[in-house]
Amino acid sequence: MSYINYSYEDLKTFCRDAFMKFGFTEDEALKITDVLLLSDLYGIESHGMQRLVRYHKGIEKGLIKVDAKPETVFETPVSAVIDGHDGMGQLISIHAMNMAIDKAKKSGMAVVSVRNSNHFGIAGYYAKMACDAGLVGFAMTNSEAIMVPTYSRLAMLGSNPIAISMPAEPYPFFFDSSTTVVTRGKLEIYNKLSKPLPEGWALDENGNACTDAERVLKNIVGKAGGGIMPLGGNTETLGGHKGYGYGMLCEIFCSIFSGGLTSNHTHTDGKGGTCHGFMAINPEIFGDADAMKERFSTFLQELRDAPKAEGQPRIYTHGEKEIFAYADRMKNGINVNINTVAEMKNLCDYLAMDSVKYLGDVDFSKAKQSSYK
Repeated sequence: MSYINYSYEDLKTFCRDAFMKFGFTEDEALKITDVLLLSDLYGIESHGMQRLVRYHKGIEKGLIKVDAKPETVFETPVSAVIDGHDGMGQLISIHAMNMAIDKAKKSGMAVVSVRNSNHFGIAGYYAKMACDAGLVGFAMTNSEAIMVPTYSRLAMLGSNPIAISMPAEPYPFFFDSSTTVVTRGKLEIYNKLSKPLPEGWALDENGNACTDAERVLKNIVGKAGGGIMPLGGNTETLGGHKGYGYGMLCEIFCSIFSGGLTSNHTHTDGKGGTCHGFMAINPEIFGDADAMKERFSTFLQELRDAPKAEGQPRIYTHGEKEIFAYADRMKNGINVNINTVAEMKNLCDYLAMDSVKYLGDVDFSKAKQSSYK
């Protein structure tokens, strides 16, 4: 399946203008765009431009309320609960992490939990916010139920990613991972490519292994059973119960602390109801932050310098590949799947934007219709 290359600036202009057409201010549109495109710049195709259709449909259906503003409903010097009032997940989450950062700088650490939000992009964006401020950042979110608990056949938890970032040299530690084997976005990409899923990713409505992306996605949307396996797979042999447990940790920080909806109750009755959790820790509460950063940097380099497995050219630490991908895509552009470009064309039509101006003269005759509902 073909890809079309666009410069970062061209995609930034497209996203900014599209979100402003939806009714967001330019500042809000640029914040949403920054989260969206960082994913593509880092090489995480599943959460970049590929996600535009989700926001298009969410706003169109009223799940995402453009004019909603986050409200702090509970607060202490080291914590807060925010009600997002069904607003745009990126805007709510930037606000929440900024609050956690401010509190951590004053009190040493802080946890902010959010309810009644929507999809917020990559969790790592918000962990990176804290890291850029010299802190240790954590970010997590629940989502529509796609994870099938160990020995179940019904999805009950979301992809429930957990992201952590900490300052280091020559680049920060950056870890962002779903607690499912893969995210729903990866299944959407395989569906667009008409490729069978790898073994060990997904389950059908009966709880059996399934490689049909379209079937699994339809079951998730229809809540018909099946979904994606937790990290470790669908049995305890390789640790599937551990991925299931990590997903529950995420749920505690997101829906339980905030008083919001657990994953199995989100995206029902016309409501998104996604919940998030954010944490910021000032390393100074443990001593000399500069010395800590130096120790951590040394350890990361020792990991890179460890003996390589036979045939392997190098060992990466978390965040390295994203740094390299960022530099490459800023220089050489971002490749966007033709089916995602077709979704962008549909968005142009919906918002009365000139698709040729933004996307070029593209032949969409072989593009596959989005499976997102």
